Amino acid sequence: MLKSTFVPILSTFPTKPKKLPTKFPWLTIITNTYTQSPQPVHQNASLTTPPPLHQHHHPPTSAYIHLPFCRKRCHYCDFPIVALGSTNPTDNDPRISNYIELLQREIVSTRSDFDTIPPLETVFFGGGTPSLVSPRMVLSILDTLRVKFGVCEGAEISMEMDPGTFDGRKVKDLMGMGVNRVSLGVQAFQEELLKSCGRAHGVKEVYEAIEILGSCGVENWSVDLISSLPLQTPQMWEESLRLTIEARPKHVSVYDLQVEQGTKFGALYTPGEFPLPCETQSAEFYRMASRMLTDVGYRHYEISSYCEDGYECKHNYTYWKNKPFYGFGLGSASYLNGLRFSRPRKMKEYVGYVDNLENGEVNYCGNNLVDAKDLAVDIVMLSLRTSRGLDLRSFAEAFGGSLVHSLCKVYQPYIESGHVVCLDEERRAMTADEFNTLFLNEDEIAKGLSYIRLSDPDGFLLSNELISLAFRTSGEYLFNGEKNN
Repeated sequence: MLKSTFVPILSTFPTKPKKLPTKFPWLTIITNTYTQSPQPVHQNASLTTPPPLHQHHHPPTSAYIHLPFCRKRCHYCDFPIVALGSTNPTDNDPRISNYIELLQREIVSTRSDFDTIPPLETVFFGGGTPSLVSPRMVLSILDTLRVKFGVCEGAEISMEMDPGTFDGRKVKDLMGMGVNRVSLGVQAFQEELLKSCGRAHGVKEVYEAIEILGSCGVENWSVDLISSLPLQTPQMWEESLRLTIEARPKHVSVYDLQVEQGTKFGALYTPGEFPLPCETQSAEFYRMASRMLTDVGYRHYEISSYCEDGYECKHNYTYWKNKPFYGFGLGSASYLNGLRFSRPRKMKEYVGYVDNLENGEVNYCGNNLVDAKDLAVDIVMLSLRTSRGLDLRSFAEAFGGSLVHSLCKVYQPYIESGHVVCLDEERRAMTADEFNTLFLNEDEIAKGLSYIRLSDPDGFLLSNELISLAFRTSGEYLFNGEKNN
């Protein structure tokens, strides 16, 4: 059953559905422990080899910035946040000003072991509710990034914004300082669903927010929606999709609710049991979104993401392509030199982390060795989230044609059932018979098969199962290769 995000990514990826706490369980994030001497972050590395794909030692060109402030915690949210209350905060609120100063200290103190530092091509402000932070403070963060790394002319600078937390003046100020993409946390168009989720806005604020973005000339904006909410009916979901389509955002993100322990929903509900929908109903919600959005021209380019042509989220593509990125702020994650590293989720521990970083007592740049099993699994799993799929020829160059053959073998029943699609170098879909003919000869697979991807929507709906198979296949193949060597 599809449980998709994200997010983003606080303990994993720093981009996420607004506030839908689904994680990427296959990605290992190691939290640093503080000592009196510099400590490298531990890697899961039974097999450490030079990275087979050079990009993993390239310097990042993307940065995620976590702004944790919210009016209150939504009932499904387990992200690290700071609840401010119902009143709009001011620049003088020490909870915000002290955190922004801490965040800037972290950015300035971040060490780079790269020969060159290219300017950032994407910046993503996630949260929390970043639109609660004043434009002046957002500018101070951007200025810090520009001094430390540089920011490209025309860089994609995205910000998550919630209805009811901004007006036209704030949007224009943010646009004036470079913010050019907005992710609007709508979640639902039904008052009763928003209330049951603990959202701080209502439907009226949703329409006002859409109007403000339009009047300010924000061209590149996205709507976030959540399916499988308690007591959500197919009629409600159809209405939310229809009203989203009528608003004509350039991008739509559709997330299936994940009930997390430690949240209010986690205490109240059991997945698959009333009032939550069963898996069959959740799957139908997913199929409805795929059908309605693609019927009007949106391209389903990633498991939970749809866009008009040319409006993919460039920042999120950093994650899907397994490229390195910086993460700054409470609970955020970075990916440098093939190593994933998360900051503490509690403010007191995050303060200690920044102090240690300034004192040279934190090393998360790794030792330039990458676990080949982890890397192979990451590439397969992230690639299969996208409509492009897994580039088998690049994968074979990095890990060997025999691993590609092993993956094809384990996926053979799903290729025959249509859940996995094989493509040639022209991206023409191959029939199951064509695939079976190639499969008889390992060399022929390498020549004739260029990509595999999951079908939309049924393959995506089986993504967890198919990714699990890839995990076992890659791990067993590379582990056996290590033993044989």
